Amino acid sequence: MGNYLSPGVFVEEVPAGSRPIEGVGTAVAAFVGFAQSGSFNEPTLVTNWSQFTERFGGFMDGGYLAHAVYGFFANGGGSAYVVRVGQDGAGHARGNGNGAGAAGPPREGTIGGYRIAEITGDRAGRADVTVEVQPASKADGEDAVPEDLFKLVVKRGTKVEETFDRVSAKRGKDSVLTRVAQESKLITIEEMPNAGTLAQPQPGSVTLAPPPPSVSTPARISTDDYVGDVSDRTGFSGLEAIDGITMISVPDLMSAYQSGAVDLNAVQAVQIKMIEHCELMGNRVAILDPPPGFSPQQVGEWRQQKAGYDSAYAALYYPWFSVLDPLTGSNRPVPPSGHIAGVWARNDDTRGVHKAPANEVIRGAMKPETQLTRGEHDLLNPIGVNCIRAFPGRGIRVWGARTLSSDAEWRYLNVRRLFNYLEESIMAGTQWVVFEPNDDALWARIRRTISAFLVNEWRKGALFGLTPDEAFYVKCDRETNPAEGIDAGQVVCEIGVAPVKPAEFVIFRLAQFSGGNSLVTE
Repeated sequence: MGNYLSPGVFVEEVPAGSRPIEGVGTAVAAFVGFAQSGSFNEPTLVTNWSQFTERFGGFMDGGYLAHAVYGFFANGGGSAYVVRVGQDGAGHARGNGNGAGAAGPPREGTIGGYRIAEITGDRAGRADVTVEVQPASKADGEDAVPEDLFKLVVKRGTKVEETFDRVSAKRGKDSVLTRVAQESKLITIEEMPNAGTLAQPQPGSVTLAPPPPSVSTPARISTDDYVGDVSDRTGFSGLEAIDGITMISVPDLMSAYQSGAVDLNAVQAVQIKMIEHCELMGNRVAILDPPPGFSPQQVGEWRQQKAGYDSAYAALYYPWFSVLDPLTGSNRPVPPSGHIAGVWARNDDTRGVHKAPANEVIRGAMKPETQLTRGEHDLLNPIGVNCIRAFPGRGIRVWGARTLSSDAEWRYLNVRRLFNYLEESIMAGTQWVVFEPNDDALWARIRRTISAFLVNEWRKGALFGLTPDEAFYVKCDRETNPAEGIDAGQVVCEIGVAPVKPAEFVIFRLAQFSGGNSLVTE
C-alpha cells in the first residue's frame, strides 16, 4: 500500500487471487537423420516443408529423413526440430553418394511425364542445357496441327542446339523417344515409371540440373552419431536444451541398417538410448520404427526379447508403408514414424492430447508393406505394437494406441501424453510460487490456480467423471506441508486426476427374442 499524504481518490492494481495456467504445446516433433545440406551442430526449427528444403535440401535416394518430415507436415504437423547426422571428423557429410568425377553427375529434369538427362561429358565452361516443349509447326497445306504433335527444343544457354519438330507421345517413327534416341547428341529421354498413357506434354521448359545426392548412408555411422552429445548439440542428446519437444523420430536409423552400416544390435542400442532420453526429459515420447522387412512374428519376437523396450515413453508402429517417391515417380516403402508424428499432431489439434491418436487416416500412405490378418493383429496388440491397417473404403489407418509399458496404468499412449501435458503446464504456470511466503494463503492460491486449470481440462473431456470432484482433486494444506517441510523451504501439493481411456474393444451383445402382438386388454 502506498503512502497517501493528501486527500483524494486513489486506484491501485493488485494481483488476483489465482493466476491462470495455460496449456503447453503438445505437437512439436524432432527428427534425426541424413540430409543433403545444413548444420550438424545444432537442432534447427522448421515450420513447413519449404523451410526444410531451404535448410536441408529435398528427398534423397538413400535417406528417409525428408520423407519423414514431409509426412509429418502432410499429416497435420506444425513445428519440428531437425538434427542432421553423418559428419566425419573433418566436418563433411559422410556417404558414398553419386560423387562427381571430372565430368560431374549427369544433369537431368522431368517434363510432361518424361525424364530427360544430359549426355555426360566435360562440362567445364559450358552453359546449362534447357529443354522446351513448344507447339508443333504446321506442315505445308495443313489447316491445323494434329493434337498429338509438339516440338522439343534443346538449348545450351540461349542458343538453340537441337530441334525435334512434329514429334508425338505415341509409339512409332514420329515418337519423341525414337527421334531423340536416333538424332540427339546432347540428351537422352525416357518415360518416367508409372507414367501411364502419356498425353502431349503441355508447353513449358526445364533446365537440367544435377540429381540430388544419393546419401546411401555414411559408411562409418555409429550409435554415437545418433545419440550425440548435449554439449555439442549433436544427435538427439542435443535436444535436451529444447523444452517444447514432445515426440522424437530417428527414421534414418533404418537406412543405416539397410546399407549394412549398423546391425540389429546397434539399432536396438540407439532405440534404447532414445527411450532413456525421453524418460530423462519426462515430456516427450519416442516413436520407434521396426526393422524393414520384418514379418509380424519377427516384430513380436523383437518386441518381447528387448527388455529395454518396457517403457511408457515409447511407442512402436508396424508395418512400413509405401509412399510416392518424387525422385523416381514410383512407390517407395518408408518407416512409419514421421507420418505417425504428424497424425499425433493433427489429433492433438482437432481433438486434444487426451484423445488416443488412433483410428486416424495416414495421409500419403499408399499401401502397407504387410497386410495384417486378425490373428496377426491379435498377436501384436497385447504386446504394445501399434498396427497400421488398410480398410476397404476407409483408407490406411492407425489401429493401435499403446505404449511399450507393461504397467497397466500406462498402457495407453494418450494417458502418458496427457500426463506429460498436465505436468508441463502446471510446472510452467506455477513459477510465480517460488519464494512466496509459505503459508495458508499461498496454499489456497495454489489450490485455486490448479483447480481452475483442471476444471477446464475436465470440460474438454480429458478427465473422467460426471463432476469435477470425480475427475480430480488438489490437496495443498497443513497436512501436506508440515512444519519440517516448511523449514526445508518446500511446498507440497498433491494432485490426483482420472484420465479418460480409449474404448479399445467395442462389444455389442446381440440376442434373439420372440416377437409377438401386443397384449390388448378390454
